Amino acid sequence: MESILKRAIQKGNAEVARIHAENAIRQKNQSLSFLRMAARVDAVSSRVQSAVTMGQVTKSLSGVVRSMDAALRSMNLEKVSHLMDQFERQFETLDVQTQQMDESMGQSTTLSTPQSQVDSLMHQMADEAGLELQLELPQGEGGSIGASTASGEQDELSQRLARLRDQV
Repeated sequence: MESILKRAIQKGNAEVARIHAENAIRQKNQSLSFLRMAARVDAVSSRVQSAVTMGQVTKSLSGVVRSMDAALRSMNLEKVSHLMDQFERQFETLDVQTQQMDESMGQSTTLSTPQSQVDSLMHQMADEAGLELQLELPQGEGGSIGASTASGEQDELSQRLARLRDQV
């Protein structure tokens, strides 16, 4: 539209230029009016969509409230508490049994592996790495401390197992 207006002005035809300018202004104003109307329609559409969504959320919430109400009425707190206590006792028993099983497995794998082969492999790896390996452990106080620690742990585990048996 503006190119036609520009050509009319260049040719000196003022009346044709004025008509094209009026048409251009009218079309611009009409375009703005349509844009305003589209914005209003979008706003109304958004409000309607929000209302529909809110209705769906309200319906879902009422279903959840009914379900929670039914669950709360059927819930026996004493029974739940008793079951949780029983679960904790069984879990502690399982923990003690697992710990004893781990110790037994650790002892059996240690006893089944020949110490001379382990020492030989460690010396070989140390030689390849250019390191000096000291496998000699001091006897005397160190050996008795290790033995007393192991027996102390065993006593503690035995006491825990006895307490668990008394609880059940």
